[in-house]
Amino acid sequence: MDHQPAIITEEEEATSALPRKEPPKIHRLDESVVNRIAAGEVIQRPISAVKELVENSLDAGSTSISVTVKDGGLKLIQVSDDGHGIRYEDLPILCERHTTSKLSAFEDLQTIKSMGFRGEALASMTYVGHVTVTTITGGQLHGYRVSYRDGVMEHQPRPCAAVKGTQIMIENLFYNMTARRKTLQNSADDYSKIVDLISRFSIHHTEVSFSCRKHGAARADVHSIATSSRLDAIRSVYGMAVARDVMEVAALDDDPSRSIFKMDGYISNSNYSAKKTVMVLFINDRLVECSALKRAIEVVYAATLPKASKPFIYMSIVLPPEHVDVNVHPTKKEVSLLNQESIIENIQTVVELKLRNCNTSRTFHTQTVYPSTSGTLGSNKNTQLSPSEDGSKSQKVPVRKMVRTDSQDPSGRLHAYLQVKPPRQPEGKADLTTVRSAVRQRRNPKESADLTSIQELLNDIDCNCHSGLLEVVRDCTYIGMADDVFALLQHGTRLYLANVVNLSKELMYQQVLHRFAHFNAIQLSEPAPLPELLMLALKEEDLDPECSENDDLKEKIAEMNTQLLKQNAEMLAEYFCVHIDQQGNLSKIPVILDQYTPDMDHVPDFVLCLGNDVDWEDEKSCFQTISAALGNFYAMHPPLLPNPSGDGLQCYKKGKNHVDIKNGNATNNLEDDTIMEDEYDHELLSEADTAWAQREWTIQHVLFPSMRLFLKPPNSMSTNGTFVQVASLEKLYKIFERC
Repeated sequence: MDHQPAIITEEEEATSALPRKEPPKIHRLDESVVNRIAAGEVIQRPISAVKELVENSLDAGSTSISVTVKDGGLKLIQVSDDGHGIRYEDLPILCERHTTSKLSAFEDLQTIKSMGFRGEALASMTYVGHVTVTTITGGQLHGYRVSYRDGVMEHQPRPCAAVKGTQIMIENLFYNMTARRKTLQNSADDYSKIVDLISRFSIHHTEVSFSCRKHGAARADVHSIATSSRLDAIRSVYGMAVARDVMEVAALDDDPSRSIFKMDGYISNSNYSAKKTVMVLFINDRLVECSALKRAIEVVYAATLPKASKPFIYMSIVLPPEHVDVNVHPTKKEVSLLNQESIIENIQTVVELKLRNCNTSRTFHTQTVYPSTSGTLGSNKNTQLSPSEDGSKSQKVPVRKMVRTDSQDPSGRLHAYLQVKPPRQPEGKADLTTVRSAVRQRRNPKESADLTSIQELLNDIDCNCHSGLLEVVRDCTYIGMADDVFALLQHGTRLYLANVVNLSKELMYQQVLHRFAHFNAIQLSEPAPLPELLMLALKEEDLDPECSENDDLKEKIAEMNTQLLKQNAEMLAEYFCVHIDQQGNLSKIPVILDQYTPDMDHVPDFVLCLGNDVDWEDEKSCFQTISAALGNFYAMHPPLLPNPSGDGLQCYKKGKNHVDIKNGNATNNLEDDTIMEDEYDHELLSEADTAWAQREWTIQHVLFPSMRLFLKPPNSMSTNGTFVQVASLEKLYKIFERC
């Protein structure tokens, strides 16, 4: 059989002519590179080094530990203790990798009780900093000092004067890691983290004295002495305000089928108020974090206590060593527990029971309330409030600084002085108690979308927050609406006018970012066509709506914006719950604030804003402009119908008013100013009454409670007229005192 010659195409011939690309060769990394990589994982920032050194000091049986820090730990970290010291014979291998006195075989990990065991901490520090060790052991006449670099001694140990124990000094941390050192230039932030770390150690290890100070400072920021009382340690470190409002809690389970553990600690009661959760958790004397346990306890507090304060939690959990895997994190800040779900559920039940029992009675700090002249006086004007249970006497408050509030009607007191019928509660709304409870218990989602742009926008809100206005917002009392836009607020002894539109717009913007990709939906009864909505908005912006010359241009703009929104419909639906179908109909909008539905008259402007104002190219700018558009749409603008309780009542008269051309004033045919009831469009008037009453009800019972929980007022609100102080009791007192 004849063989046919192989046919090679030109493309195959050209390909075969090219040199073949060999796969990259695998080679062994140099040992110094391996060590540097490992060091970057173990010592992530200065606090990592401090934690490792303090734990080594505790393992050494120390009763006193002192920490000194310079420039947040980048220039100097010095940890001194009075432990058993380091033997002279061990100094040569002290800072080599995987050298330790804590275990010798892998099986020892099953029963490990010490905090250090890998032998990587000191070695890692020598690869990213200059380490000097000074130590003396019992019975020696003098100590030894030696410096280390890249895991080995730079010189032989030198005799020196020393006190009992060990002093380890790290200088120029991350000197050879330029990128990381630049990211850690904020020394104040790192130092505060170190102070918090030492504070946590000091309330658990009550048998040890701790101190932490900045280099050169005369006074320590943390100074605790050994004590037998855990509560005294909490009082010494976190202050009387925390120690006064904590209660003891304990849990125990010895059923092998479920879990075996013992827990004791302190948790804050119903009188405690804070803006940030503080959770100090030790498992088998090891300082760790457990996000699942923290989240479970926060859920209990949110459901049990009717306010938005965060708890203080200290817990010490003891388990059999074989039930804890300590080798799951490079910095040992996390551990893995056997039967973790059962343990968390047990602790959650105990905490909930304790909170419910303490919530039956609460302590309030009171001041003397003087009777009003119009009310019935008591039997004795000089009657004093009885001292509190702890025996402390109430201090007399100066008259000019006394906060005056009406205990019978703490909110909405302005309406008591107005001769108007009370606004009707909107149909379909729950009772006031239910609404307040729902608003107060509502929390922002814990797991926001993991997008850098959203995190940056949230960080911008935090950094731009005005601390003074934040205090006003958190503790203000709503009085009433001064006009269609401004509300009256009382904070302490001061009275403010607050722009409701600006406040609600900023609140909605911030809520959109916090609830990003976690919205519930409002279903429109009938899908709204985008072209029609856009045409409505464009005609409203037209100065001459009667002119039809620009209709073609408006239709083209509406068509282009419709196509643009349809192209980005998937993103709008996933992240912002704005649903636009393939036919170009708007069918769903998000729930931004519970118990609140926006004014649907502003939908056309919102759709036009999405088309014209959103930067679809840049991710951060896109999310920011969409959030701003939603914030403006959901803001509590005055209704389009004029307010019938003021001058706007004239707009609801039947027929048209005559216009005085000479004077430019509107007049009517009535000889007097008497208003005849039959001259008004009662249907339209009733609609306006309902709209304005619903808005005022929502401002008082939904906007302001939510604002106290969530709003972080930006600095611009202090200068743009959003808040205007109109009265101060101290200044008024000086004026009327002269009369």
